[in-house]
Amino acid sequence: MQRDEAKRQSPMRAMTQGGKSALNLMKRRGRPVLFGALLFGAGVVIGRGGISAQFGSSQQINPNLPANLNYSSVEQVYDSLRENYSGSVSTQALLDGLKHGLANATQDPYTTYFTPDEAKVFNDKLENTFSGIGARLGNDAQGNLLIETPLTGFPAEKAGLRAKDIILKINGHDTRGYSLARAVSEIRGKKGTKVTLVVLRDNSRQLTFTVTRQDITLPSVSSKVLKNNIGYIQIISFSNDTADLTVRAAEKLRASGVKGIILDLRNNPGGRLDQAVQVASLWLPEGQTILSEKRGDVVVNESFSTGDHDLAKFPTVVLINGGSASASEIVAGALHDNRAAYLVGEKSYGKGVVQQIIDLKDGAQLKVTIASWYRPNGQNINKKGIEPDKAVTISDQQAAKGLDPQLDAATAYLLAR
Repeated sequence: MQRDEAKRQSPMRAMTQGGKSALNLMKRRGRPVLFGALLFGAGVVIGRGGISAQFGSSQQINPNLPANLNYSSVEQVYDSLRENYSGSVSTQALLDGLKHGLANATQDPYTTYFTPDEAKVFNDKLENTFSGIGARLGNDAQGNLLIETPLTGFPAEKAGLRAKDIILKINGHDTRGYSLARAVSEIRGKKGTKVTLVVLRDNSRQLTFTVTRQDITLPSVSSKVLKNNIGYIQIISFSNDTADLTVRAAEKLRASGVKGIILDLRNNPGGRLDQAVQVASLWLPEGQTILSEKRGDVVVNESFSTGDHDLAKFPTVVLINGGSASASEIVAGALHDNRAAYLVGEKSYGKGVVQQIIDLKDGAQLKVTIASWYRPNGQNINKKGIEPDKAVTISDQQAAKGLDPQLDAATAYLLAR
């Protein structure tokens, strides 16, 4: 995310020049160069510099807005506060409030100003390094604090928390008005201590969970061979290491002689665009559309597969659910629409807009919506999600017993091929 990265060669371009395979390039170079900062929904997508350059500060995107705001009315409010407010407030808090207010005035839940502390929380979340209960938090379109993703095998999931649970209380404190950073701060804590959450599920049931905290650092990809010689790859987010780790998983599964592959994107909140494109390219021939980005009706960018379809010969099922968002929806939609995979599970989250991260002074950041993205079939999935080919749900009772009917359905589909 450093600005000097923008001077380097695009990894997308490098992976298609001279017919070189992205797999071979990743083996030689290791982690691909990142530059520009694009975000896709509940997760974050850091991507190529084309968008960053096209939507840079030199371009007037909103011509109806003045070059500079008249702050005289703001100064009047400040003077009234300074002269009359009986409580204690710092100058920095007032300035941060103004910056948060500018972002919030868009009425776009995904356009957000981060203070330096909030930016650190955000970036720790992006790189899968955090401590606490093993859940990613976010906000819904109404601004409610919610569980985006309970991570598989960690305390939140084991306690019974689920994606889209709205957090009403943390340790007895009402969360109305909480910033994401404050919620994360209160949920995090020393390993072995407990935190109690009251959540609203399905807008109908109020549930209470007491969860024991744990130190958590996660690789973004895991894989194994299931019974009946079915390969299984789980991606929990699209982070720096995802493409490399997925390539290694593919090599291991090919060597094991698997007859089909299950790609598990359930509860994956998103991640880096370049990583999502490289992962999808493992199943697709060169030049297939992965997504298009539009402002209004104008296509401003497109992403295509790089031709590294080492897994194209394997019948593939992608597992999705309500916690599958942004970059995971990009991959699921691209593989489905290009006839490379069958989708099983539940309707995905539905996040079809693009954000860009802009680094500000003192470590602060602005996350701002710049476009909408569209599947290869031309659909925008914002607030709609992606419907699976085969709908399979998991009840609370099944989850409590460790049953996974979605995985079972995916396995049955591959065995019938």
